[in-house]
Amino acid sequence: MKLIILDRDGVINNDSDSYIKSADEWIPLPGSIEAIGQLSQAGYTIAIATNQSGLSRGLFGIDELEAMHSKMRRLVEESGGQIDGIFYCPHLPEDQCQCRKPRPGLFKAIAEGFSTSLSEVPVVGDSLSDLNAGLLFGCTPILVRTGKGLKSECLLRDNKGTALNNTPVYDNLASYVAHLLRPIK
Repeated sequence: MKLIILDRDGVINNDSDSYIKSADEWIPLPGSIEAIGQLSQAGYTIAIATNQSGLSRGLFGIDELEAMHSKMRRLVEESGGQIDGIFYCPHLPEDQCQCRKPRPGLFKAIAEGFSTSLSEVPVVGDSLSDLNAGLLFGCTPILVRTGKGLKSECLLRDNKGTALNNTPVYDNLASYVAHLLRPIK
């Protein structure tokens, strides 16, 4: 199985410090939906791993979250692809749960849900917490500059000697997918 794990906010859609609270506020980043369609058409299984503490904060309910995910799935399907699984953590950071990235719970659920090892599976994120969670399972970290990615890229440069030092950085999900799917000469 060719599996890829994507963060949601800041990778697939615009991010907001005020949280994305409705399907109307859920706006895809340019090229992201088409990139997911291309991944699906190339045989990739698409898993989304996303922290959604807005649920616990009371900023939106499960119906609003499901509406956002329905919109994302519909757009991807219209682009010729599919999302095979959406895994989310509803907890606050102070809850100290095991599913909130950078802890391993979402990645463990993905491995179990697809009955596969995550070793060398690409994990695409815009924050170091996205990438660190994947490292616990041997995933290959990929940083994008969208969302919080530029800030994360600066942190990578400032923190030498970490496991993420050699992380490839791309402008956005579309540029990473173009690189991943390029014909080998």
